[in-house]
Amino acid sequence: QSCLSRQQLLAAIRQMQQLLKGQETRFSEGLRAVRSRLSTIHASLAKAAPEPPAASCPALQAPADGRKFGSKYLVDHEVHFACDPGFQLLGSSTRMCQANGSWTGQEPRCEEISECSSSPCQNGGTCLEGLSHFKCLCPPQWTGTACQYQAQTAPPTWSVTDDPAFSRQPRCAQIAQTQQCSCDPGFHMSGTASNGICQDLNECEVYQQEGGPRLCAHACVNIPGSFHCSCPAGYVLLGDGKSCEDIDECSLSQDNCTSGSSCINTGGGFQCVTPQCPPAAGNVSYVKTSPFQCERNPCPMESRSCHQAPKTISFHYLPLPSKLRTPAPLFRMATAAAPGRPGPDSLRFGIAGGSSRGHFVVQRSDRHTGELLLVQSLQGPRTVHVDVDMAEYLDRAFQAKHLSKITLFVSPYEF
Repeated sequence: QSCLSRQQLLAAIRQMQQLLKGQETRFSEGLRAVRSRLSTIHASLAKAAPEPPAASCPALQAPADGRKFGSKYLVDHEVHFACDPGFQLLGSSTRMCQANGSWTGQEPRCEEISECSSSPCQNGGTCLEGLSHFKCLCPPQWTGTACQYQAQTAPPTWSVTDDPAFSRQPRCAQIAQTQQCSCDPGFHMSGTASNGICQDLNECEVYQQEGGPRLCAHACVNIPGSFHCSCPAGYVLLGDGKSCEDIDECSLSQDNCTSGSSCINTGGGFQCVTPQCPPAAGNVSYVKTSPFQCERNPCPMESRSCHQAPKTISFHYLPLPSKLRTPAPLFRMATAAAPGRPGPDSLRFGIAGGSSRGHFVVQRSDRHTGELLLVQSLQGPRTVHVDVDMAEYLDRAFQAKHLSKITLFVSPYEF
């Protein structure tokens, strides 16, 4: 009897197992059906109401005769504008993308700085052309910025009166019983018509006293009837007679740098530099692979600090004029993959150190390039250091870091 009950028990257990298997199958089919239905509803809802894109602003264009810096149009990103030489910026030089999808400020435009070509001087005035500006030198009886007002005939304070080399006899002619006298260009009638003398106009003084724009990029020298410009040591006067151009002592071999150092041309002079790799520290050591580059020696596998240290350190030297208009791009960093090896899929740029860090920002100019911008002007003469690093990532994992040590030699002059 016990034998029979055991067989009946086994049969009952098998029957229960079959029943459970069937229930399990039906339950799985039910779950699949529910999951499929949910997927269909989700897809139709997603199609009907697409995900809102990340808030951004409409694309901005560079103004005519100007430039634009910045290519990101997302919220809180800034775009900077500057005009070409000879043009002035009207509107906003910096605009920021706001959360409501609009830009701050006004649309910038570049307006040409008018010069003598438009003949602005009236009543026989002589137009003097300065650096992107003009000035009217008026005949004796006229005054005003465009010689538009009648004036007294007293000699102007900016005549040269105490040097006979700066005086001329007037040219006179008898016309209808009256004597008419006149002076050569650059001279001004002083005294009465009967005993008048032509005295030189000190063009340099005219501009300086009236707070006008400069006639010359550097120094103005008055000469009888005219003026000429001079440049500081280390510069040469250009063909326009007003502008100064730096002499490149390095390319002309006019430097005295020793064989172990490199010559860097600067505004008005040169610098001899000898970049040095950082001294070995712990597992991190460097070897100089070129005059301006150091490379890290291979790291022990287990040394995390060594792998985090810069793989390459490069040295860069840039001459800058004083009070350079901003924003100004100074330097670019880019990545390059070795042949046959996958390059990084993500880069991060940052300012790693140096003096005057507040004068600079780093922005991405495209997927594989970062750009250092000067956003606050520097007045020379001074030397400024800024370090920029670039970290490479592949599948969000850190690969390597590269450090660029940049030295700016800011000239005492604005040219």
